[in-house]
Amino acid sequence: MAKMMRAMVLEKLSDLNTESHPLRLVECPRPEPAADEVRIRVTVCGVCHTELDEIEGRTPPPQFPVILGHQVVGWIDKVGDAVTTRQSGERVGVAWIFSACGDCRWCRGGLENLCPQFRATGRDADGGYAEYMVVPATFAYPLPDLFSDAEAAPLLCAGAIGYRSLALAKLDSGGALGLTGFGASAHLVLKLVRYQYPNLPVYVFARSEKEQHFALELGATWAGSTEDVAPTLMESIIDTTPAWLPVMAALRQLEPAGRLVINAIGKESSDRELLAKLDYPRDLWMEKEIKSVANVTRHDVIEFLRLAAEIPLHPTFEEFPLEDANRALLELKNRKIRGAKVLRISE
Repeated sequence: MAKMMRAMVLEKLSDLNTESHPLRLVECPRPEPAADEVRIRVTVCGVCHTELDEIEGRTPPPQFPVILGHQVVGWIDKVGDAVTTRQSGERVGVAWIFSACGDCRWCRGGLENLCPQFRATGRDADGGYAEYMVVPATFAYPLPDLFSDAEAAPLLCAGAIGYRSLALAKLDSGGALGLTGFGASAHLVLKLVRYQYPNLPVYVFARSEKEQHFALELGATWAGSTEDVAPTLMESIIDTTPAWLPVMAALRQLEPAGRLVINAIGKESSDRELLAKLDYPRDLWMEKEIKSVANVTRHDVIEFLRLAAEIPLHPTFEEFPLEDANRALLELKNRKIRGAKVLRISE
C-alpha cells in the first residue's frame, strides 16, 4: 500500500470574494520520483500572490486537482535512478520554474524562462503545499546554511523575481527608483537596493499606511499612496501589484526614457477600464518604456541566493500551519501584508 501524505488541494477555480476556502486538506499518496527527479520532504512553503492568480483563473492550472506552492524548502529523501547531482539528506529549495526543455533557442540563449515548454511549480506540476513533492534534480537548489527554512522560502520567488526585476530596471544613470506595491517581493528589492546602491533614492507607493511605514523603516527615501506625486520623477519603477491603477499612476512618475518593469504574472480585471484613459503625451511619450517580467531562470535563483547570503538578506515573514493556507491566502488578497507569508508543514 502506498504511503500517504497531507496536502492542501485546489479542485476548481474559485472567486475569493465569495469563496474563502478554495483549498481542501486531503490525504493522498506520496509521489515517487522519476529517473531524473528527487523527492523532497517539505518543511515550509512560501505563499505567493501567483497562487491567487491560479485560484481565480488569471493563470489557471491545466488540470485539477493540483497542489499549489512554488517557494518550497525541504530535505531530499529519495533520488531517481539517473540522478547524480543531488543526494538524499540535502536541504534544497524549489522555485516557480519546475522545468524547461533545454533545447529551444530561448533555453540555449539563457532565457529558459521564456521556453515554450516552461512548466511552473504548483501550477503545471504539483507543488509544495504538501508534505512531499518531486521535481527534476537540476531544478532543486542547495540553500545557504545561514538561512532558516522559513527565511529561505521567500528568497526562492519573491527574492529571485525581485532580483530579475531589478536587473531589467537597468539603473544605469543614477536616477531614482520607484517601487509600487510593497509586499514580499518589493521589501526584498528594497533591501537589495540598499546593499547594491546605498545612495540611490527609492520612492515607494503603497496603498496602506502600514506598508508605507514599513518601507520607511527599511530605508525608503519617501513613501506615499499609489496616486501620490513623489518629490521627483524616476528613472525606473518596478510594479509588484495585481492591479492596473498602479501601472497608470507609475507611468506618470517616470522621467523621459524611463522604464516601468511590471513584475506580475496577471492583472485583476476590476480596473481594466483605466487603460482606456491612457493619455499618450502624458503617460508614454518621451520614449518611456514598459517591460514585463516573465518567470525566473535557474541562474536568477542561484545568483540571488548567493547574493542574499553575501548581504546577508533576511526576509520579514509570518508563519501559518499548512491547514491555515486559506487564511494566509485571504489575508494576502486583502493586503494584510508585512513581508512574506510562509506555511509551516513539518520540522
